[in-house]
Amino acid sequence: MNPSDTTGEAVHRTPVLIVGGSLVGLSMSLFLGRLGVPHTLVERHAGTSIHPRGRGNNVRTMELFRTARVDRRIAEAASVLADNHGILQTPTLVGDAGEWLFREIDPGGGLARFSPTGWCLCSQNDLEPVLLKSARELGGDLRFGTEMMSFDQDPDGVTAQVKSRETGEHTTIRADYLVAADGPRSPVRERLGIGQNGPGDLFHNVSVTFTSRDLADVVGDRKFIVCYLTSPDADGALLPVDNREHWVFHAPWHPEHGETLEEFTDERCAAHIRRAVGVPDLDVTITGRAAWHAAERVAERYTEGRVFLAGDSAHEMSPTGAFGSNTGIQDAHNLAWKLAAVLDGRAGPALLDSYDAERRPVAEATSARASSRSVEHSHPGYTPAAATGAMPGRKGGILNVALGYRYPRGAVLGADPGAPVVPDALCLTGEPGTRAPHLWVDRAGTRISTLDLYERSLVLLSAEDGAWHEAATGLALPVESYRVGEGPDADLTPEPGVDWAGAHGVARDGAVLVRPDGFVGWRHVSGPADPAKALREAVTALLSRA
Repeated sequence: MNPSDTTGEAVHRTPVLIVGGSLVGLSMSLFLGRLGVPHTLVERHAGTSIHPRGRGNNVRTMELFRTARVDRRIAEAASVLADNHGILQTPTLVGDAGEWLFREIDPGGGLARFSPTGWCLCSQNDLEPVLLKSARELGGDLRFGTEMMSFDQDPDGVTAQVKSRETGEHTTIRADYLVAADGPRSPVRERLGIGQNGPGDLFHNVSVTFTSRDLADVVGDRKFIVCYLTSPDADGALLPVDNREHWVFHAPWHPEHGETLEEFTDERCAAHIRRAVGVPDLDVTITGRAAWHAAERVAERYTEGRVFLAGDSAHEMSPTGAFGSNTGIQDAHNLAWKLAAVLDGRAGPALLDSYDAERRPVAEATSARASSRSVEHSHPGYTPAAATGAMPGRKGGILNVALGYRYPRGAVLGADPGAPVVPDALCLTGEPGTRAPHLWVDRAGTRISTLDLYERSLVLLSAEDGAWHEAATGLALPVESYRVGEGPDADLTPEPGVDWAGAHGVARDGAVLVRPDGFVGWRHVSGPADPAKALREAVTALLSRA
């Protein structure tokens, strides 16, 4: 039976209320569930997405899903596109015209040096059901067909009014914290009066789903992620859904010139696709249309009291590079461990202030890079003349954006506050504020990545001589400690030839403290130290750092 407020109305109580049940909201539910945090999610739609969009899950996102033990389920859901790689740009699919902007996501397999995972092409309509099922298995209270009507906050929590769209029943929810993952036109952000910075709208497309049995023969063995078709009178982007019969086509839309969505009739869309592909009699059956708007905007702040913005409510960015949904999922992961630490008393509320300090600069740098990449790829409907907010010139590869971003400020000690958030080159060498290095190690006879250690608490890595390990186990601190080496006392044994200390930028007498999200929070490089004192000070500072 639910408790009641002073008016006698039934009140549902939950530590965290998540508003929005798309990729970011479901990921937040998954991550909180893994950490044992009770929560409630409300989503106005009756079910998960039915449109095949948001397909590119980058290596960092897949690392998070690996840690959450859902990567295998996602791979199964994504199996139909497992052999699709690269981006093709061509005026027509007939013949051999055109060029590959890149042929392989990971040519030569070099990514294996940095991560135990890789990119995964899984459409939103396939990914969301996996996240939903996994989140519910972890005990998440996920309520689809339920809309938040209003909310208010006070120093002790947030009170929200929600309504079942099926029955009309209203419920009051009282939460310690609210996470708004309610999309680019976020009612929560609007209610809080939080403005946005950035160039704004970049371009508009209509996403057309269609079937064609003959298109697979035209495409042949060119199993691309996306093909930019550049015919002057019928440009657009073609994406395979199953490589056989189901496809998506993004057609440029110009509402700024008075063009309406109603003008995109089945006949017009089919004719456009035939011209773009280069086959006048191609069999095309339109099955759906959805407008979408590419923009570059970042919220002026990510927090207001006990309310947090995540995903598209916090930032919008061009779809080129698939940075938007990945940045949102990584927002959720960053916030989840901090909420868990505060709610169970391991950290003070000031830790939550680091969410804005860390994630907003990442969104600003990433959204600029996404706009720049749209120019590089000549995305249909987007021209350099319109790219006033794009970063001029190419700044390194995609991996330094997807995996190499860093936190110069926030819940880190010893980070360089002047370091770029997105570096020009990938550098994962154990510096505070960067994602901890990936190393394969043996733990009790099982081969794991060091990244598999980071989820539920701070983790200390040190040599097997025991000084730092003894300090960690002797203090009443929320730290898991692992001795790394080849001797009998080692908890983790690196693969032959791997220097764990060098990989983390410390000497053999050093130590590295890694946060639950896998980012280095602090390290002692070398030299004399009182391990107990140094560790106590580092942990205390990290868990109370704004």
